[in-house]
Amino acid sequence: MRYITDFHIHSRYSRACSKNLTLSNLAAWAAVKGIDVLATSDFTHPMWLKEIEEKLEPAEEGLFRLKKAYLKEDGEGNYEAAPKVLNAKPVRFVLATEVSCIYKKNGRTRRLHLLIFAPSVVAAKKIIASLEHLECNLRSDGRPILGLEGKEILKIALEADSRCMVVPAHAWTPWFSVFGSESGFDSLEECFEELTPHIHAIETGLSSDPAMNGRLSKLDNVMLISNSDAHGLRNLGREANVFELESPSYDAIMNVLRKKDRARFPFTIEFFPEEGKYHVDGHRACDFSCEPEETVRRKGVCPKCAKPLTRGVLGRVYALADRDQASGVTHAQPSKAIVPLEEIIGETLGKGRVSKAVFVQYSAMISTLGSEFDVLLNVSRERIVSETNEKIAEAIQRVREGKLHILPGYDGVYGTVRIFSEQKKKNQTQLEL
Repeated sequence: MRYITDFHIHSRYSRACSKNLTLSNLAAWAAVKGIDVLATSDFTHPMWLKEIEEKLEPAEEGLFRLKKAYLKEDGEGNYEAAPKVLNAKPVRFVLATEVSCIYKKNGRTRRLHLLIFAPSVVAAKKIIASLEHLECNLRSDGRPILGLEGKEILKIALEADSRCMVVPAHAWTPWFSVFGSESGFDSLEECFEELTPHIHAIETGLSSDPAMNGRLSKLDNVMLISNSDAHGLRNLGREANVFELESPSYDAIMNVLRKKDRARFPFTIEFFPEEGKYHVDGHRACDFSCEPEETVRRKGVCPKCAKPLTRGVLGRVYALADRDQASGVTHAQPSKAIVPLEEIIGETLGKGRVSKAVFVQYSAMISTLGSEFDVLLNVSRERIVSETNEKIAEAIQRVREGKLHILPGYDGVYGTVRIFSEQKKKNQTQLEL
């Protein structure tokens, strides 16, 4: 049976995240998106862990479900209640968190984000106890900043329970990742040393996809997972993982990654990587971006201000790759790229994603066609036409076929996608060389 997972999100206790990221709201919106197993996120935060213990109960081994008393959504302010979902499936939670490691190694400051998965509350509490023993501040942020090496985090997790899993988060982003151009490493071995065999997967992040990662032969024996890193409910599932399992459990899911069982991991669901905010090289202050080859030709310098360009994910892959682009595609894990349904509807209506008209149409589609993933990936064009109109059906079909116009993101600026109209190109191609 097919299960869709999103292993990297945040709670209302993480900085710069929505206060409506509660367990009740997360369960409701996960069902809307079509997510079967969702990360709890932030289990190192004491207040959030208290809510996890209070509001969740054991389901399948190592997974949790919301208690009936907390099924009602509890959003505040401008919160939009989740639409009713046709044939909604039950949502499960897995204990997970993200930590930020900032430390010195080999003469350089390293900034590394890691995902930690735990099979039980007991294991999670052992990890917390170890971090508190090292005087780490776990109360100020759901994603705590730790002055510990990545290898030390991995060791702490494995000592808590050998079934714990550590995964480098958004592995290519410039500032906070294992391969980041500004503070990362050139290999997993350089970061995790003798414990590298315990790194079974990396998270590709929004700005890269499996084909880009396929250009590094060193990653052939590492599974590539994709997650939303959602800071708000509506961004859940913008990237996700698809598993084929006889029945869900913590070990059933994690063993697919440990054993590199690609037959049970048919594909990931991806953001178009160009839409990520660190895809190509550039300098946000000067509104300039370029492809990696152009960065090399310009010796890494912005032509407008002569300051260094921020090397994007594509450029970092270009620097470390030992395969060409075509070979990367050949060696890539299967994936399917999507555009969020509200963005698709917004373009067909000529309105912003968060407009009332878009939400009304979105809610109607979810209630008559099924979850967002069903609509984007599975529902036939004919049925979409029957419940909406030809233009929306055509837009979804174009996304499925990748017939889009995308202006790539750079230096913290998200890329933009157009389905029906090509965007004006940036002015960098007209600059003097």
